[in-house]
Amino acid sequence: MAENTAGQPIAFMGVENHRLEMLFLASSVRGHGLGRQLMQYGDEHYGITELTVNEQNPQAVAFYEHLGFTIYKRTDHDEEGNPYPLLYMKRG
Repeated sequence: MAENTAGQPIAFMGVENHRLEMLFLASSVRGHGLGRQLMQYGDEHYGITELTVNEQNPQAVAFYEHLGFTIYKRTDHDEEGNPYPLLYMKRG
């Protein structure tokens, strides 16, 4: 987790079994390299090779594609059955 100078969280990520489970950044820090830094840390310490992203978040999809991830699967619903299309991405 990353914090601002006031000690408030501005970003966090979760990784399990080489899979990025979540990556969230406060809108105020997007576009400043923090996401890339977190992904680099995740790569170095956890060997991230896969992730799932909501297809309705094109900014996130483009970010992961820029980092070398490619789509290998798409679903119309999330894991809980809600109508959120997901893209499954890998980096090989």
